[in-house]
Amino acid sequence: MRIHEIRPQRGSRKLPRRLGRGTAQGQGKTAGRGTKGQLARTGPGLPGWFEGGQTPLHMRVPKLRGFKNRFRTSFVAVNVAQLANYSAEGKVSPDTLAAKGLIDKDARIKVLGDGVIGERLEVHAHAVSVTARQKIERAGGSVVIIGA
Repeated sequence: MRIHEIRPQRGSRKLPRRLGRGTAQGQGKTAGRGTKGQLARTGPGLPGWFEGGQTPLHMRVPKLRGFKNRFRTSFVAVNVAQLANYSAEGKVSPDTLAAKGLIDKDARIKVLGDGVIGERLEVHAHAVSVTARQKIERAGGSVVIIGA
């Protein structure tokens, strides 16, 4: 047997529908398109997004302006006034905050300057506002920025 002698098994390949070739074929006259109407005519027909008169998807979706930055890094805000409540041995870090249940274990924190700090604390955070840094250092504490 040679490659050019190979034929598909009988019945495994179906012949294409021969439309509009007379009534004997079963697909004559209207050729399976029904009688009249937009889809019975020749030409481009309906666009792919047409939904049969239903309000189209692009009109159902609310029109939002702007965009969402996919590369945004989100922070959990912690105010200076809260730091004393969540300190452990004069130190505040994401681990101590997570242990007390204020933030998730893998959350990034930013210390903000709202409130008054009375203690000397060593604060470890991913970001610190200028006013928060001033208040912590004025109280005799220090700020350590955690990288990435």
